[in-house]
Amino acid sequence: MILSTLMHPAQFQIQRPCVPHSSNATRYQPLLLPPKFSSLSPDRYIVGFPIRTDLNVSLTVASTRFSLTRCVSKKLSESLEPDQDPSYEPEPSQMRGQKKASITDILKGANGILPHVVLASTLVALIYPPSFTWFTTRYYAPALGFLMFAVGVNSSEKDFLEAFNRPMAIFAGYVGQFVVKPLLGYLFGTIAVTIFGLPTAIGAGIMLTSCVSGAQLSNYATFLTDPPMAPLSIVMTSLSTATAVFVTPILSLLLIGKRLPVDVKGMVSSILQIVVAPIAAGLLLNRFLPRICNAIRPFLPPLSVLVTACCVGSPLAINVESVLSPFGVTVSMLIIAFHFTAFVTGYGLTGLVFHEAPDVKALQRTLSFETGMQSSLLALALANRFFQDSLVGVPPAISVVIMSLMGFALVMVWAKRKEPEA
Repeated sequence: MILSTLMHPAQFQIQRPCVPHSSNATRYQPLLLPPKFSSLSPDRYIVGFPIRTDLNVSLTVASTRFSLTRCVSKKLSESLEPDQDPSYEPEPSQMRGQKKASITDILKGANGILPHVVLASTLVALIYPPSFTWFTTRYYAPALGFLMFAVGVNSSEKDFLEAFNRPMAIFAGYVGQFVVKPLLGYLFGTIAVTIFGLPTAIGAGIMLTSCVSGAQLSNYATFLTDPPMAPLSIVMTSLSTATAVFVTPILSLLLIGKRLPVDVKGMVSSILQIVVAPIAAGLLLNRFLPRICNAIRPFLPPLSVLVTACCVGSPLAINVESVLSPFGVTVSMLIIAFHFTAFVTGYGLTGLVFHEAPDVKALQRTLSFETGMQSSLLALALANRFFQDSLVGVPPAISVVIMSLMGFALVMVWAKRKEPEA
């Protein structure tokens, strides 16, 4: 009876949906039904057409004439993958694009091996010093300038604006860098001279190490442990780095001036050339020439890893005899105690001050990195340029290695044990 009442086929023709061919898919043939069957249950019928609910097929009614304008909508056709011919081969241009993308991803991800590179550089420098002795002290300043330039290229005003919403945390990081750490440096420098009887130059080297700005490695350590805190860490390090041009020479004069002569003007000029100018150049390049930045940015991570490896291995290789001597072991133990105390102090004080913050644990880890890690390479460059006694450079050289190893050891511990933040 129903089929005998069919009207003209052109008004009610419904085409079957394009369902992927599989053993589970039901093949529906075109049906012609009168309008009265279009009011049945929507989960079983659409315009009189039986639909299986597990196929997730979306059909569109074109008009009140109950005719479907298309078999499948554009969005559905994009979501369903067509059957591919086994003999199908991608175009050479597509293969080149995929190869280029994979290489770019590898270059960008080079920073992921940085902790392993630091450890490997330390071992190689101790086992076979000639592998790094070619990287002499004259390369320290250009190497540090390159690392600063890479920081500038990978930074933007958005990161700083977001982080500046937490001024108290930024201030706490600054206090940790230029108040807590210099006090600890003065304490351990004094202990080195008065208790262990080490030369005055060693105590001065420990104090100089405590007076420099934060290390860029602290930003990466924060990123590996608490990625949302990375912009805040960048702001802390950038602020301490920018103001180090004045603060570091003043602190050095206050802590070391009575022991060894300090060239304040020379330090200011060197920090401007090594730190401030490269960061400013990177920021300006990122702001006004973004295409150039996008072209060179994939190559910066592997180059930064290579430069960091040289900066870690070279000071250790050059001073390997002093480091492995009983004298060097004593200095190394003092440097370890200095950094350990700085990490613990930064973590503990942050917990006391920001105990009501919802992300207090993440903030504690971030400020611990900022307090415990500093630009020891800058201290080494300043020691080689402005102090005649070569022993002043021994503590910064050891600090480059100890700081990196301890920082990334904390990354591995905290990344596994950190509690989920609210």
